[in-house]
Amino acid sequence: MEQLALNAWLAANPEVEQIPGRDLFIIARYLVPMEANLAQGCLVAAGIPAVLADAHLMQADLLLAPALGGVRILVPQEYLQQAASVLASLARGDFALDESFTDE
Repeated sequence: MEQLALNAWLAANPEVEQIPGRDLFIIARYLVPMEANLAQGCLVAAGIPAVLADAHLMQADLLLAPALGGVRILVPQEYLQQAASVLASLARGDFALDESFTDE
């Protein structure tokens, strides 16, 4: 993504933050580590290299989660738009199984 397009996209998505000095961006934050793991799994399944930050710290003491900002999901710059799309689909419930699902 070229710099002007990136700046415009970041202006339209103020919740996305860049990690200073890195090519990684915080695309989402979760207070519950299991929800962050689920979201990261969806991103990785979609071919997006996503990593979790502070997941183990939150699991050790959940009372710290609000104070520290929760578990962060980080993705490289070139995957920002794809990652936002996948996370929006997850929030809408596009990946949920219906009640008639069988594993046959």
